Amino acid sequence: MSFTSIVKNEVSKLELNEVELITELSSIIRNIGVIDKNIRITSENSSVTRRIFNLIKKLYQITPKIIVRKGYNFNKNYIYIIEINHNIEKIKDDLDLNSNIPKEYIYDDQELKKSYLRGLFLSTGSINDPKTARYHLEFSVDNKEYASFISNLLNEFRLNSKVLKRDNKYIIYIKEAEKISDFLRIINAYNAVFYYEDIRIYRDHKNMTNRLNNCEQANVDKIISTANKQLKEIKIIEDSDAFELLDDKIKEVAIYRKKYPEASLIELSEIISIETGNNITKSGLYHRLNKIKKLKEKLEKINEER
Repeated sequence: MSFTSIVKNEVSKLELNEVELITELSSIIRNIGVIDKNIRITSENSSVTRRIFNLIKKLYQITPKIIVRKGYNFNKNYIYIIEINHNIEKIKDDLDLNSNIPKEYIYDDQELKKSYLRGLFLSTGSINDPKTARYHLEFSVDNKEYASFISNLLNEFRLNSKVLKRDNKYIIYIKEAEKISDFLRIINAYNAVFYYEDIRIYRDHKNMTNRLNNCEQANVDKIISTANKQLKEIKIIEDSDAFELLDDKIKEVAIYRKKYPEASLIELSEIISIETGNNITKSGLYHRLNKIKKLKEKLEKINEER
C-alpha cells in the first residue's frame, strides 16, 4: 500500500462536526465529481469511497449507488463510482458546487479551511513516502483560477506551495519536508506525522553526519597537503646543505615536522611542548615554519641566478 493510501485511510476515519463534513464533501465533489442530471464521484481508494458514501448518507439521508469496476490500462486496482440520483439541487446549493471557486461560507474560519484541504487531499492529493523518495506533496486540479485559490489557501498556513501546468492539469505542490509535515498536522493525520517526522529526523541526521564527515575529511586532506609542502621545503634546505643556517628553535620545529608528518599545527605544537618542555603556541609554530619557507625561497632564488 502506498504512503498516500495510508494517509488517506487514516484521514477517512476522522470524526468531525457537521459543518466541517459539509466543507470536506464540497471539496471532494468539486475535485472528483461529475455533475449533470446526477452526481458521480470516482475514486480508486476504498476508504475514501466509504468516507464519501457515509458523508452523503449522514448529511442528506440518501443511500447512494456504488459501482465497482476494474482499473483501466492493466491497472489491478478497482475503481469505485458513487452515484447520487436524488436531491441533486439541494446538494449542489449546500456544497456550493455551482461555482468554480467556493463561496466564503464554505471555508470562512480556520477549521473549515483545514476541512477543505482535507477533502482536497482525499480527492486529488498525492504524497511521497519519505523513506523511499524525495519529499513531495501535490494536488492536481482542472483550471488555473482554482489552482491559484488552492495555493493561496495552503499558503495561509505558510506552506510555501507553488503551481505549475502539466498537460491539461494544474499541479499545486510542496517540496519542503517541514512544510509537508505541517500539512499532515493541518488535516489531522497524526499517525502519518509521527512516521514522517521519524524518517525526516533520521534523514536529516544522516545528511548532517555525512556533511561533518566530508568536512572532517577535507580538513585532514588540507593538513596533509600543508605538511607535505613543509616537508618539501625542509628537504630543499637539507639538500642545499643549508640546514645549519637555521637557528636551534627553527631546527627543532623542522625535526619534529619530519618526525610527525601528519600532525596538524595544533597537534604539533602540543607534541613539541610536551616532549621538550618548551611551550610553543600554534602561532609561534606557524611563525617558525614560515622562516623555513622563506629560507627555501631564498635558496631557490640564488640557484636561479647562478
